[in-house]
Amino acid sequence: MRLSLYRALDRLIVRQPDPARVGWLRQWTYAHRGLHGETVPENSLAAARGAIAAGLGIECDIQRSRDDWPMVFHDWELSRLTGADGDTGDLTKEELQGLHYTRSEERPATLAELLELVAGQVPLLIEIKSKRGYDVIRTCREVRDALTGYKGDHAVMSFDPRVARWLRRHSPGTVAGLVMREDKYGYTQKPWERHMALWLARPDFLAYHVAALPNPMVADLRERGLPILTWTVKSPDTRETARRYADASIAEGAGLA
Repeated sequence: MRLSLYRALDRLIVRQPDPARVGWLRQWTYAHRGLHGETVPENSLAAARGAIAAGLGIECDIQRSRDDWPMVFHDWELSRLTGADGDTGDLTKEELQGLHYTRSEERPATLAELLELVAGQVPLLIEIKSKRGYDVIRTCREVRDALTGYKGDHAVMSFDPRVARWLRRHSPGTVAGLVMREDKYGYTQKPWERHMALWLARPDFLAYHVAALPNPMVADLRERGLPILTWTVKSPDTRETARRYADASIAEGAGLA
């Protein structure tokens, strides 16, 4: 009974986007953090160049520097990717760009540098990182400003439903998505949390954890026209799950075969 009520409210609250506006989302496979590998760092400009050469869309992550630059970087801490100590957000743009990725001459790039490189050749999925207690709206503003005038297909998404809500109000031309997972690492383990995030975000699309597919909520939204992307597709089995239950995959490694 409760699940039926949630799904009824989904239908009332969640808008169905204009197919002409979001149709491109379904037409691509997206390289997760760019086309990276052992010698090409994730989220680097080299990974973006590889994705473009392979005819893949690009999914990337955004962290905010201490001086409010949107940086194409995944982790809250620097150590895994650069070997440096400290938190990503404690360094300025100049300081971050003084670092190099481990075993590479590539350095963390700004969103502006990525946009200049891609220049509409392939679409971009831009994920804004957030966590509890984080002022994600500051990052939303900086990403919006960086995207001003950019002509290529692009969308902005986040696990944080405040991102899509803010973009709906302050950048209505931006395609805005909600990223969701159901396991112990997410914020939406319980059904009511998933539906609450959905209602708050009212997204143009979902990017759903492939390990949580299939499920009735996603199937119902997809049937009603909401584009469903899924991540991270890394194997033949998850490729098949994506093919059956989603409209496009965010993939890496064997998931791109």
